[in-house]
Amino acid sequence: MKVHRLEMQLELPEPLDVVFPFFADPRNLEKITPPWLNFKIATRGPIRMAVGKTIDYKLRLHGIPLSWKSEITAWEPPYRFIDEQRRGPYRQWVHEHLFEASEKGTLIHDRIDYAVPGGELVHKFIVLPDLRRVFGYRHDVLREEFGS
Repeated sequence: MKVHRLEMQLELPEPLDVVFPFFADPRNLEKITPPWLNFKIATRGPIRMAVGKTIDYKLRLHGIPLSWKSEITAWEPPYRFIDEQRRGPYRQWVHEHLFEASEKGTLIHDRIDYAVPGGELVHKFIVLPDLRRVFGYRHDVLREEFGS
């Protein structure tokens, strides 16, 4: 199984104590996920982030309905957390979110290690372009949300 890594970063003009709480609320994922994924959180009630917390989602990927379950495997506010797919479309998905104070506000680093079913052609022509689109959308919404 080939594991790929996607790394991105974004700087927002707000301090860490303003930016991190936005990410600490998993319900904000619906706001920053592109509408074409029809992404919904399926976990009911309030979600308190902590190591071991699992969160269920529903989405449509290329028209195919999917369920996704993630688990928080690291929770170190306001600097870092990791979510790992426990059930979903990837063979592996480990998403590390890192936050650091910067001169201009907060620097956000995303590091995702993932493996896909279907091999390299599926990765090159479908998965990687999709991920770039999703995170491009996410960055646009975050810039708007935080006024940059």
